Amino acid sequence: MTNDPDRPLRICLLSYRSNPHCGGQGVYLKNLSRALKDIGHRVEVISGPPDPMLDADIPVYRLPCLDLYNPDHLFRMPTLKELSDPVNFMEWAGVSTMGFPEPFTFGIRAWQFLRTRMQRYDIVHDNQSLSYGVWAMARRIPTIVTIHHPITIDRRIAVQAVRSYWKKLKQLRWFSFIGMQKRVSRTLKHIITVSESARQDIAREFRISDQRFHVVPNGINTRLFYPIPEIPREPGRIIVTTSSDVPLKGLYYLLQAVAQVARRRPVRLVVVGTPKENGGITRLIRRLGIGKHVSFTGHISDAEFVRQYARAAMAVVASVYEGFGLPAGEAMACGVPVISTTGGALPEVVGDAGLLVPPADPAALARAICDLLDHPERAAELGNRGYQRVQQRFTWQHAAEKTAQAYRETIRDYR
Repeated sequence: MTNDPDRPLRICLLSYRSNPHCGGQGVYLKNLSRALKDIGHRVEVISGPPDPMLDADIPVYRLPCLDLYNPDHLFRMPTLKELSDPVNFMEWAGVSTMGFPEPFTFGIRAWQFLRTRMQRYDIVHDNQSLSYGVWAMARRIPTIVTIHHPITIDRRIAVQAVRSYWKKLKQLRWFSFIGMQKRVSRTLKHIITVSESARQDIAREFRISDQRFHVVPNGINTRLFYPIPEIPREPGRIIVTTSSDVPLKGLYYLLQAVAQVARRRPVRLVVVGTPKENGGITRLIRRLGIGKHVSFTGHISDAEFVRQYARAAMAVVASVYEGFGLPAGEAMACGVPVISTTGGALPEVVGDAGLLVPPADPAALARAICDLLDHPERAAELGNRGYQRVQQRFTWQHAAEKTAQAYRETIRDYR
């Protein structure tokens, strides 16, 4: 550990589940690790499943686990040999009782892996596992965590979205890891979050002083997301980047809005992703009678993703709440006009470069969609404004520089 403010740092990034193609945590890990490396720091990653697919010059230690949420072997029955390991048994028991034990068990495994290797690093940076293992690390080495947004909000919305008492209990059981995360976060002096909105909400929900937070907005990977002016935008074509049944993401409300718009003018909603077979979203599409207006892309490559943005007349971010809102920033980076709710931090990302509507309001979404359909010149202006906003405010280099400043403060305080 050194006082030299210019010496490159030796950083250990922890991330318990980091799919690089979906989910903010995986995107965060992939881009932040790259940007920290690019500004001169040494970065190593300790990861749970799936493979985070980092660049070859960033070492990754993949901790073995049961991986019971692997879609190719969902909820498989472990072998007796696997269950003889106490941490594996806790993972299996948690999943079997409808919980989500991965943050807890990942923390134990990461602690077991790191406790004889801590001299390799100046700082440990946990990507929202907030596990007891992280608490143990913080007693031995400077440790900082990122909390993207308070999961208590996910829990509240998920419980409110179901009616039966049994389903409410299932949701409460799934989110039972939140108690651990609250306890661990209160012991840490330094926390990174990605927006002012998230800082205020986490401080309130977790009962933590807002003075402990470093606000470091996410970047947008402009090497992946950029305009393709030679591809013409298709009138009436709307893109949304979540196919999830998760109530937090608001697709339920967007589909109702599309049903309202479709009665008056041609419209097509392109959903990037794959819906659950006979899940709530597919049932809602049938009930609304809008099957011919909605299509799903399935899994697509990054190049195809950008082409989908290029063809879209607009992008809609219908989330009830976002700690940051990467889909809004990615659409803006592609020059696509954005309609967004005011849920959480989305106004901080969109600013004056899009139309803002209240969350969970299909009628307001429908009015905004019609507004952009009826005024293509305004839509083009918003698309250009969004592109400029991303270039000026949301780069991963800027995020890495501010994150490194937070690291050095954490190290000074620990010393």
